[in-house]
Parts: sequence; structure tokens; C-alpha cells
Amino acid sequence: MHFPSRFGLLALVLAPAVSILGAEGPPPSTHPVPPPLRSKLFGMRGFPPIPAGMDPQRLFPMIDQFGQYRHKDWPGKTQQAADLAIRRVTERTELASQRPPFGWDQYGGWKAGPQLAATGRFRSEKRDDRWWLVDPEGRLFWSHGIDCVGTSQGITPITDRQHWFASLPDRNSPLGRFYGEGTWAPHNYYENKRYETYNFQAANLLTKYGPGWEAEFAALAHRRLRSWGMNTLGNWSEPAIIALRKTPYVATIHSGGRPLGGSQGYWGKFPDVFDPSFAESVRTASARQQDRTADDPWCLGCFVDNELSWGDELSLAVAALVSPPDQPAKRVLLDDLKAKYASIERLNQAWGTNHRSWDALLESRTAGELKKSHDDLAAFATKFAEQYFRTCRDAVKQSAPHALYLGCRFAWTNDRAIRAAAGFCDVLSFNRYQRDLKEFRLPAGVDRPVIIGEFHFGALDRGMFHTGLVPVADQQARAAAYKNYVGSAVGHPQIVGTHWFQFSDQATTGRGDGENYQIGFLDVCDTPYANTVAASREVGESMYCQRAGR
Repeated sequence: MHFPSRFGLLALVLAPAVSILGAEGPPPSTHPVPPPLRSKLFGMRGFPPIPAGMDPQRLFPMIDQFGQYRHKDWPGKTQQAADLAIRRVTERTELASQRPPFGWDQYGGWKAGPQLAATGRFRSEKRDDRWWLVDPEGRLFWSHGIDCVGTSQGITPITDRQHWFASLPDRNSPLGRFYGEGTWAPHNYYENKRYETYNFQAANLLTKYGPGWEAEFAALAHRRLRSWGMNTLGNWSEPAIIALRKTPYVATIHSGGRPLGGSQGYWGKFPDVFDPSFAESVRTASARQQDRTADDPWCLGCFVDNELSWGDELSLAVAALVSPPDQPAKRVLLDDLKAKYASIERLNQAWGTNHRSWDALLESRTAGELKKSHDDLAAFATKFAEQYFRTCRDAVKQSAPHALYLGCRFAWTNDRAIRAAAGFCDVLSFNRYQRDLKEFRLPAGVDRPVIIGEFHFGALDRGMFHTGLVPVADQQARAAAYKNYVGSAVGHPQIVGTHWFQFSDQATTGRGDGENYQIGFLDVCDTPYANTVAASREVGESMYCQRAGR
């Protein structure tokens, strides 16, 4: 399962433009709450707004039958089941009245632009000093997309919190099918626990669309994206929606195998790329995608992994050095050092160390002072990164020779890793939670197309408890921030697309790791956020002419 996140990047994104945030500076990311209540509000990132004068002891139950906060109203809040039926009809009428962006072909490429060679698959190409994607029909393509198009974003743990919810359905009722179990929780209250869940999003979709809700939602997703000026189903979108083959999509796989023992990271340890289990895991995962993507013209390309912790330029080399003696990466590092220095005495002299033997260095779990060992560790860090990207590239191309290898969705990285990626990836990918991309630069001398795998903005004016990683004041500011961010990407010569994270809001009370952000184009009741949708339409209508300088 996916669950990408950025957690602590807020320090990087709180230098905003006044036009987006207003003169007061950045808004808070969550609501204040009395300290005595905090221990009772667990398993989620943000806190609910407590109405003035309300006795905090009367907070629970705080979530209504639709998965919304009970103690506050806001524009667009679903008050009763009949509202869902009304909005179904209203949106159908609204979508019928909106024409899709002018001059697009079936893939969302620029039909009004130049005709290039039609290869039947997506590719990248540089024209007039700007990188582009090119669609299967030979039209220039800029990937304006959205992640997690599906029905699972409303899943939230209910174990130990049943009293939070005012009206969980009877398990034998039609809505009882949306109870489930979870184990994924790399952080927060539910870490290392098995817990019960409820999917409010799916329950609301059944109530809104009836027994055929899954098929109707899937078909509607494609109509929505085209109407919203979007042309790509981003990472972790549901296979049933992809299978309709009406919108280009990205595939994704994840590596596995033995971890690098000395590494660390928010999402877990880095895989040991020199252990055979790593290559086997990537080959196996890629082969599973083969039947769906290998010859599919709608597949834009394939990501491998997400937000690995690359650290600084020496982090993974140091991690290998301090790993257990049977760690394959450590043994490769020592083989390189033996080849360079021949004797442990020469290495000790160069590094300022006093290892008694090569075996003693192998057994050592400390890195020592890095100033003298820097160059050797840097060389190994490059070798490690190249091994990672080579292995992933080979696995993708073996299963899908014509698919673009889209990289690893960098979040925490360094120039050394990016340079290694540039040697193997068709397109580099970054998750960038910032106000805009005007200052985005690749390392000197690296010129590759770039896709942004994640970004978002959120506010506290629609009943949610946390904004997400880049807070804005309200929905109007969110729309302005969207246009500003994507506009800066369209104008960047190396960026060939942006994918918003994500299609629907996260559950009000959080997913397994507690994320509960107002970051959707839809709320938990499947109601579109009109301001953000309008901003996306504006971007989609103008992006090709803007990028081409017309």
C-alpha cells in the first residue's frame, strides 16, 4: 500500500508570497486545543476546532455518519443523505456544461501543437530548450495529474476510538461492508498494532450512487479529470479506474529485500542494493505489472519506490560502514577499500584510524571521523546509488521495454544521488512541498526532464483538523496557490508535469499513520472543492500555450 507523506518538510515551505497567504504570514496547520484534551485525541495529526463556550467533555462523539466533524458547519457540508443525491445531479449538470480543454487529443496531448513522430508509446523529447513528454499520437504532452484516484482515502482506524463516532452502521447493514482491518502504521498510536477500520468515503459513495457505485465512480473519475483540465492518473490510482483506459496513468512498484542495517529513515531502512534479494524484489514486482503495462499505450511510465531516505551525500556509505559484518553492501565497500589500499595499514594512515585488520574493520560498527574518509565514502555512495538505479531501470525495461522509467520520487536527497539517477532514469521525479518551483534546480550539468510526483495545499475552513504540509488561509487561497505552483512548473524548462496529492481528502480522524489533511479535490462525501477545481481548469486550458510561449 502506498501512504506517501512528507511530515517534517514544513520548515522548507513557510516562506510564502503575500498574495497567497495574506499579510499575516502563514496560517496555522491545525486548531488549538486545551491541553487536557490532547491525550484523548490520539491517532491523528491535527486537532478539531472546539466551539467557543463548549464543555470539552461534550466533544465526543465528534464525527457524524458521513465521517465529518459534528461541531462545526461550513459551506458544502453534507447535512443529510438527500444532499448526496442532489449533488450527484448537480455535478452531472455542471460537468455537461463544461467543455474539456480546447485542442487536446484523446490522451490529453496538445493536438493544436506540432505533429511529431507517432510511436504508439509515451516518450520524452527536448524542443526549443524545453523538455516535453510526447504522447503515443506524436503530440506534445505535459502531465497535469492527481494521485490516489480511488475509494480508499476515507479509511480510518476506529479501534479504541469507537466513542468518537456518532453513528457507525450496523455490521449487517449494506454499509457494514466497509468495516475492515489494518496493520499499516509506521508511526503514531497504531504502530505495531492490528486495528479495525471504517471507510467513510466508500460508504458515502454507496449512499450517493447506489449499488453500482464502484463502476459509476470509476467512469466519473475520468470525466472529472478531463473536465478539470487534467490528463494523468497519478501514483496509487486504483486499477479498476486505470483499466477503463480513458486517461493516461503511471504505474508504481516498490522494492524490497534485505535492508541496509545501518540506515535509517522515516519510512524505514534503505534496501541493501548489493544483496541479491533487492534485485529479485524489483524484478518480481515489475513482472507483476507486465501484463497490465508492457504494451499499454496509456501507461505513461513507471515509478519505483517513493521517498526513500537518501540523506546527505555520505549517509548510505556511512550506513554500510556501520552495518553488521555480513551486510553485502559493507563487504562490497571493504572490497573496494582493499583494492585501493592493499593493506589495512595504508587505510589506517589515510583515514586516521587504527583498525588491527580488515576483519576488525568488517566487525566494526562505528564510522569514525569522516573528514579523512570522505572521498572513499563518497565514491562508494555513488556506486551504491548507481547500483540502485541500474537495477531498477533494468527491471522496468525487462518487463516493459517501452515504458518510461520515472525514478524514485525523491523527497530527501542529495546531488550525488540525483546525478546517479540522471544516468539511468528517463525522467527524474521529486515530491516537492513548496509554494512554487521557481527556484528548483538540478545539479550543475544535469539536464533531464523532471516530474513532480506530489504537492498540495490545505486550509482549516472546511471542517478538517489539519491543512497538510503547506497551509493556506482558505479555499480561495488554496486555488491561488495551486495556479501559482503549477504555473511555475509549466514555465520551468525541465519540468514535464505535476501530480497533486491527492484526489480526495484524507479521513477526518486520520489514516493508519495519523495523516488527516484537507488536501483533496473532493471531500469525504465526494463533493468537489469548487475553487480548486476552477483553478485546475484554468491551468489545463492555458498550459500548452504557456509552455510553448504563445
